[in-house]
Amino acid sequence: MSHRTDIQNNLPKVAANGLIDRRVLLRNSALLAGAAGAGLTGIARAAAEPLAVDPWSLNIGAAVPTYSTPSHYEAKVVRTLANPTNPGNNQARTPHHLLDGMITPNGVHFVVARTGAPDIDPAKHRLLIHGLVRQPLVFYQNGERIMPINGYPLRLFVPGYEGNMNVKWLRRLKLVDAPIMAINESRQYTLLLESGKAWRFYYPMEVKSFITRPSPTMQLKGPGFYEISGLAWSGHGRIDKVEVSADGGKSWGMAAMQNPVLPKALTRFRMAWQWDGRPVVLQSRATDEGGNVQPTRQKLIAERGAPRNTPPVTGFPMGHVNAISSWGIDAKGAVSHVYV
Repeated sequence: MSHRTDIQNNLPKVAANGLIDRRVLLRNSALLAGAAGAGLTGIARAAAEPLAVDPWSLNIGAAVPTYSTPSHYEAKVVRTLANPTNPGNNQARTPHHLLDGMITPNGVHFVVARTGAPDIDPAKHRLLIHGLVRQPLVFYQNGERIMPINGYPLRLFVPGYEGNMNVKWLRRLKLVDAPIMAINESRQYTLLLESGKAWRFYYPMEVKSFITRPSPTMQLKGPGFYEISGLAWSGHGRIDKVEVSADGGKSWGMAAMQNPVLPKALTRFRMAWQWDGRPVVLQSRATDEGGNVQPTRQKLIAERGAPRNTPPVTGFPMGHVNAISSWGIDAKGAVSHVYV
């Protein structure tokens, strides 16, 4: 048996669902590197073509701005506005499908704005801390500030808790010895169960993941190799593992997690996938370091009740919806949200 035949016989095997497990890629990385180094045709190496002399390389470019903004070629990387004509009740959704890594740029943070963004002079703004404290304090801001719609000039940030706990335009913190029983925490942001009872004061973000690419509104060009990529997080700590399914949850493969993997932070995961052109359903399932596993939609409904309206999935009778998300891909490569 020739060296080339031996390499070809030992290349990573693609599972029936098209997923290429990260452990298989790691085991075969040295073999593939050797194939590339040997210059074997049809495996890793291709002749380099000369680059054309583009006009931008022959002229002086734009001047340095006082504050940098993205290239105009990135104009599509913007938020989706749910109700752009009504600043009194607006939402802006992050374009995760157009982003990489684990850091969300300031300008595309998710926003829920009930009354728009106030015009606050940071030089006059103060934070008061009082109540059950030994010494009331008023606080100095510094560093680059957040965007006005995200709470400029000061926002309370509670790592691991749901977004409505992160109060914007913060002016006051009062320490007390019992629940305030405000409507937001005692009624609106609770887990209302089928029994009529509610889990009050339950704020941690439960383990969750979803695939950002490919995802709804995208179009695959045709059968071939693709990278499945997405985000996972947990309010209980670090993400321990992320699994990906290309058959609606019948089988799972282990995805590779991109460093750094930090507690209570977004974690990027990736997985190689070969699509054969047939309709599929993509899913991701995260597990955190405490052993908490992202539930199926059916399990969440069984525990907490069915959605009020289907669609959307946000119709669940509670603010916590960490169920597995399912993206369907049809034979033409169109990606859409499906319920599995």
